[in-house]
Amino acid sequence: MRRTAIAVVAVLCASLAAPVSASASASAGGHPGVFSTLVPNLVAYYDFEHPVRGNPALERDLGSSRTDVELVNGGAAMRVHDRGGHALRTKQVSPDLLSNDDWKAGVYSAGGVPSLHRFNAARQATVLGWFKVTGEAPALNTNTPDPADRYNAVGLAGVLSGDSDGHAVRALLEVIDVSGRLRVVALGRRIDGGSSQTFAANQDWQAILPPDRWVFLAATFDYDTGEMALYRNGRPLDGFYTVTGDPWLVAGPPEPDLATASDPAGIKIGGSFPQNTVERNPCDCRMDGLMFLDRALSPHEVWAQYRWGR
Repeated sequence: MRRTAIAVVAVLCASLAAPVSASASASAGGHPGVFSTLVPNLVAYYDFEHPVRGNPALERDLGSSRTDVELVNGGAAMRVHDRGGHALRTKQVSPDLLSNDDWKAGVYSAGGVPSLHRFNAARQATVLGWFKVTGEAPALNTNTPDPADRYNAVGLAGVLSGDSDGHAVRALLEVIDVSGRLRVVALGRRIDGGSSQTFAANQDWQAILPPDRWVFLAATFDYDTGEMALYRNGRPLDGFYTVTGDPWLVAGPPEPDLATASDPAGIKIGGSFPQNTVERNPCDCRMDGLMFLDRALSPHEVWAQYRWGR
C-alpha cells in the first residue's frame, strides 16, 4: 500500500512538473491552454481568439459561466497579433481629455451578473493571466485639472464585488501605490461594502513587469483564512499585507467565512468601470489567457499553469 501511495504521488508531481501540450489537452477533451486540475473551477476564461459570432466586439468566455466580455471602445481592433495568436490590447486613448474612450474590457450589471454566481458566497478565488506593459504607467489622470497628475494605480484584471459601481472588487490583480511606492498587488474584499485587504509584492513593480515583456501573474484569495498570495512566472512572490488586524472579519464563528452572498457586478480588465461611464487606472498593456477561478490554486498548480501556457 505504501509503495502504491508513493507511486500515485510521483505520477501527480510529474504531471505538475511537465505538462503536455495544449493540443494534447484538447484531443483528450480538456480546455486548450488550461491545466487539467483547473478546469472544474474555471468560472471564466478568455484567450481572445474567440469573438462572439455576429459581434466581434464581444469575446466569448471559454469557462463554465459563459460570461462574454465587451471589448470597450476599441471593439475587434483590440485583438492584436501576439504570443503566437491574438492578445487583448488595452490603453488610454486621450491622455489630455476628460473622456470615456479608454480601451478596456469587461462586463457590468448593477444588480449583479447571474452567470458569475459561482463567486456568490465563494470561499476562495484566483485571478491569473499573461500581461505585457507596452506604454507609460501609471497613466495621466484625466479626472483632475492638473495636467501632470497621474493615477495611483494600473488596472490589470479582477472580479467586482456584488455592490460595485464598476470599481470596487472582490478579487483583483493590479499595480497600485502603497505608501508612496508602486507595487504589484493582490487586492481582495470579502464583504460587500466592507474593508479590503492588499497583499503587496516586495520586489520593484517594473522588475516584476518589465516593459515589452510577457509575464505570467497570479493572485489567490482565501476568504476563510484571510490568506492571499502572488505569483510571477509560476513562482511565489515575497510580499506583505498592507492592512493590520482583521479587515475581512474572519476571526471567530461562524465558520467557514465566505464572500458576500451576492453575484458579482461583473469583471473588469485593463481599467475600472467596464460600463464605460468613468475612466480610471487604464493599463497600456497587452493581456492573454485571463482566468477567473472560484478556488485558490496551490503553488504547484500555478507553476503547472505557467508551464502549460508558455
